[in-house]
Amino acid sequence: MITIDGLRKIFTTDQQDIKAVDDLNLSIKEGEIFGVIGYSGAGKSTFVRLLNRLEEPTSGSVVIDKQEITSLNTNELRLARQEIGMIFQHFNLLWSRTVKDNIAFPLEIAGVAKQEREARVQELIDLVGLSGREDAYPAQLSGGQKQRVGIARALANRPKVLLCDEATSALDPETTNSILDLLVDINQRLGLTIILITHEMHVIRKICHQVAVMENGKIVEQGDVLDVFLRPKQKVTRKFVEQVMGTPGEEESITELVEAYQEGKIVKLHFVGETANQALISQLARRFPIDINILQGKITQTQAGAYGTLFVQIVGDPAECSRALAHVADETSVEVEVIRDAE
Repeated sequence: MITIDGLRKIFTTDQQDIKAVDDLNLSIKEGEIFGVIGYSGAGKSTFVRLLNRLEEPTSGSVVIDKQEITSLNTNELRLARQEIGMIFQHFNLLWSRTVKDNIAFPLEIAGVAKQEREARVQELIDLVGLSGREDAYPAQLSGGQKQRVGIARALANRPKVLLCDEATSALDPETTNSILDLLVDINQRLGLTIILITHEMHVIRKICHQVAVMENGKIVEQGDVLDVFLRPKQKVTRKFVEQVMGTPGEEESITELVEAYQEGKIVKLHFVGETANQALISQLARRFPIDINILQGKITQTQAGAYGTLFVQIVGDPAECSRALAHVADETSVEVEVIRDAE
């Protein structure tokens, strides 16, 4: 769907050349929600603006649905942009226009007839959950409602790609989640390819299928979201994962558990994928004559399933405890590590 090859953007100042995007290569599949994450100054916002040539690349190519965006002339680019919607951090609404008139604006520019335009606007208002607010002005809307207008406007010309530049950064956590849920719904209903730029790993965790991590204008790590969460290779990626999962358990934390719970086995269970949704602990307690206490841990959800770690105490006959752990190891994908054996 989208192929990016050798993409560069260099900003020239009086003192130096700044490589905002440096030899970036990516392939993004049709219908995918692709996240690009990085700290401020990583080059991610410049990158997303290069995709529809709001910024002109210094070199490299961007191909969207077999059309090379970087080689189009002005008129060709204007038409191509109708198939590339974009939403922004600060909404970029027309404050003198109502909700319905903001959504209608790109349709007016495209020369869509009034009757067709009005039908499309109402369809979009229903899609983004703004029924009853058609005649409101942006100043009368909450932040989440403004962003819903921005999303509807971006979808007006039935684009194939939706670019989201920090689309939830100005919103509170609850509103952020509602907007992310809306983007997932749009992706599933319309089969829309979404490229989402953010500095917040929980946004990536919640809705993205793939993620690329940017630092100093380069992609330093890329892959399935679940794989990147499980095995972050770069220091910057590990810092982002810790935003969601917290700091990984240190050796002294494990030692404290062993000292605090003297009886039975102390076991670390590492969940990956859909197995984290199973009621494993209660199933073991019913199946085997043992007691299980959850001591600490965290499990989180991604689009590809859940993952996380639990530390548990297992008390009972040593043979039964061993049978229970063997069942977990043999019959599930949960990884088992005995921290302390029964005494």
